[in-house]
Amino acid sequence: MTALLVFLSLILIAVIAIQIGKVTELAAKIRGEEEMQEIINGRQGIYMFVFMIAFLVLTAYTGALYKNYYLGYGPMTAASAHGGKIDAMFNVTLIICGIVFVITQILLFYYAWKYSGRRNAKARFISHDNKLEIIWTMIPAIVMAFLVVRGLDAWNEIMADIQPGEDYMEIEATGFQFGWALRYPGPDGKLGTKNFRLISGANPLGQDWTDEKNVDDFHADELVLPKGKKIRVRITSKDVLHNFYLPHFRVKMDAIPGIPTYFVFEPQKTNEEFREQLRNYPEYQVPSDPKDPNSKPKWEAFDYELACAELCGNSHFAMRKTVRIVEPDAYEMWAAQQKSYYLSNIRFKDEDPNKEKLFSSEIETRKEEFIEALDTALTTAKKTVQFSYVTFATGSEKLTGVSRYELDNLVEAMKEKKGLKIQLAGHTDDIGEDAQNLALSQKRADAVMKYLVSKGVDASRLSAKGFGESQPVAANDSDDNRAQNRRTEFRVVGQ
Repeated sequence: MTALLVFLSLILIAVIAIQIGKVTELAAKIRGEEEMQEIINGRQGIYMFVFMIAFLVLTAYTGALYKNYYLGYGPMTAASAHGGKIDAMFNVTLIICGIVFVITQILLFYYAWKYSGRRNAKARFISHDNKLEIIWTMIPAIVMAFLVVRGLDAWNEIMADIQPGEDYMEIEATGFQFGWALRYPGPDGKLGTKNFRLISGANPLGQDWTDEKNVDDFHADELVLPKGKKIRVRITSKDVLHNFYLPHFRVKMDAIPGIPTYFVFEPQKTNEEFREQLRNYPEYQVPSDPKDPNSKPKWEAFDYELACAELCGNSHFAMRKTVRIVEPDAYEMWAAQQKSYYLSNIRFKDEDPNKEKLFSSEIETRKEEFIEALDTALTTAKKTVQFSYVTFATGSEKLTGVSRYELDNLVEAMKEKKGLKIQLAGHTDDIGEDAQNLALSQKRADAVMKYLVSKGVDASRLSAKGFGESQPVAANDSDDNRAQNRRTEFRVVGQ
């Protein structure tokens, strides 16, 4: 209905304009062309003057009406440490340009009225005026110099990189069509290196798994940051030009394929604190979903967002991602729940170049597990300890490279506990002949004993025996159960 009324109104206006044209043409014939043209020029000048007044009033009215939605006004104050400086710079620019805008519009429409065409009027011809040239050159130059110097000062402060000794956290945002891949450092606080040549289905960011700093890095589905912590965002792209844009924090930086960029900022308001700001304004008390009057009010449904400020393709809108700013303690709890991408998706699989070695974090974790199991054997009736990470080549007694780490833990324990004596035991599943399995289990127990002796453990404190498939810990009816039965362990026989 509204569209129909608008259409009919436009038709009516067109009809009126045509009729006015016909009346004007008829009056011109009656009163004379020159006289009528002068009247028309005068009317046009008045119309322009009226339009100028309406235009400026409407501009000021709409600015005041929607100010609580503009960044930097009402509740939309900056949520970062540097954001206030950017808002102040924009306000100064707006005031100066606004004054020039109002003055030029007034002069433009005033002159249209003042100098409308009249009979016998002659235009003034001014070939040159040095004073006028100096005025309209110097004033813009001075204003521009002021704005540029102020802008450079803000730029140098805002775009400064992290200085040595500063406390900060670095994360990485990689843009792609159509989304953001977010990478965080693990407990070591350092992001590992990347190489685009290493990108694959299993390694979407091209992380170099030979760099130990990559071991604890984790990928996140949402951008979560601690309040009051300086953040350095490493920004890059996998395909086309994107733009890392956090509007509420006044953060905006291009993500360029092959050219890493960065932005440093400090969040100062959590999501909950910003919601409380919005809560005090009537514009944010309305339902967040116009189609559902029972939906949450806008202030309650608010969340910070990460967007792409470049038109990067048809699904550009899908680049939007939720941002959560939380208290430092809440961030630490969230980060502790995240799992290393490498350890969860790459470790000991075909893509892992480190199958024959352990990283320091793994060595420490496995050592703690071994010590706990050994203490249980020494202090309880359960005297047997199963090696969790001692493995052999298939069908062979040859120890794998990673087996040495757990065996070294046993070597260290036996050197500390001089009275400790153990019996090493090898076990197999039921695949193959019984005699072959018995022989293989004996060879594997002997291989472990040989390794311990080579590391300085007295052979008199050791014995080795193979049990073949005679002592299963699970039924040999599935691959998982048979894997449990293929094991090497030791029993404490003296301490």
